[in-house]
Amino acid sequence: MEIPKELDPPARLLMGPGPSDVPPRVLRALAAPTVGHLDPYYLEVMNGTRRLLQHVFRTTNELTMPVSATGMAGMETCIVNLVEPGDEVLIGVNGVFGGRMCDVAERAGAVVHRVEAEWGRVFSPDELRAALDRHPKVRLVGIVHAETSTGAHQPLEEIGALVRSRDALLLVDCVTSLGGAPVEIDAWHVDAAYSGTQKCLSCPPGLSPVTFGPRALARMDARKTKAQSWYLDLAMIRSYWGAERAYHHTAPVNMTYALYEALRMVVEEGLDARFERHRRHHRALRAGLEALGLSYVPERSLPMLNAVRIPDGVDDKAVRGALLREHGIEIGGGLGPFAGRAWRIGLMGASCTRRHVSALLAALGGQLGGAGDALAAADATYGRG
Repeated sequence: MEIPKELDPPARLLMGPGPSDVPPRVLRALAAPTVGHLDPYYLEVMNGTRRLLQHVFRTTNELTMPVSATGMAGMETCIVNLVEPGDEVLIGVNGVFGGRMCDVAERAGAVVHRVEAEWGRVFSPDELRAALDRHPKVRLVGIVHAETSTGAHQPLEEIGALVRSRDALLLVDCVTSLGGAPVEIDAWHVDAAYSGTQKCLSCPPGLSPVTFGPRALARMDARKTKAQSWYLDLAMIRSYWGAERAYHHTAPVNMTYALYEALRMVVEEGLDARFERHRRHHRALRAGLEALGLSYVPERSLPMLNAVRIPDGVDDKAVRGALLREHGIEIGGGLGPFAGRAWRIGLMGASCTRRHVSALLAALGGQLGGAGDALAAADATYGRG
């Protein structure tokens, strides 16, 4: 056969819903020499990665690790290990990813009760309390902290205590929030959570950080049936991440290097400083987008995912295509009922800089008209600190 041409990927400003830009330090780590997945050096990297993830999740959970697959595998890992056939679960659905959680739970044999809210809206503790009153046998409550399809930012401070008072487990999707907004696993009484590497951690896609608290581990240990998935069965994987180091599968060694380095960068910056950076650039971008006449979808917006309505008469694909073709900027289109009606603009990790904000506003303003006003509004926001 004819040898395909050499790889030469274009340089982009990644400002969609993920992946985000990957810093050179992380790419260099990805290219480091490969060792065996039971090599003493790699075992040290595993230990360091666990400690770094515990810091970023703000937890002391011993079972904190990256699953060897992307973020949706993190969701499935949590559900197939915590849910047995016939278990009743309650899942909040206000976007695509709450719906996916329902699908995964149903495939695991759960009896799923959906509590639904309009896309873009978040759930109040009272809504969840009423749903739990209607379904007192619920054993697990799943909710999305950062709904990537709508940009909605779900408060969790009161929900963990509520769920715990009903003797249920709380499972949280923080794929888009981890490393960009506070995720307080222990303080919020979260029993299990999953994320992804490609969002605010600015690591290539390929791993899914997960964490499980003592109540979740007790639920796993008391299972009467095997987990639905062999590959994601933590009864075996825990032995690899524990003292036994028992072989389960060949770990993605170089991806772990990359995550390790990405997490080191998070810790070097400091979590609070990193959260403030995301808030600061979000405020400037929002001011610029609103100066272009764009309105936000969610009532409570994530700082790292800006979902805005597309103005009437504007061609979604034509604008996104022009941004990519003419400026090398990627933004995301809408999902589900928002397809063709919303843009999803990411400010995640290494993609959360003033350069990204200014480039996007200038390019989008050139498409819609009003680039000068958008840039002036953003600059004024930066001027206020």
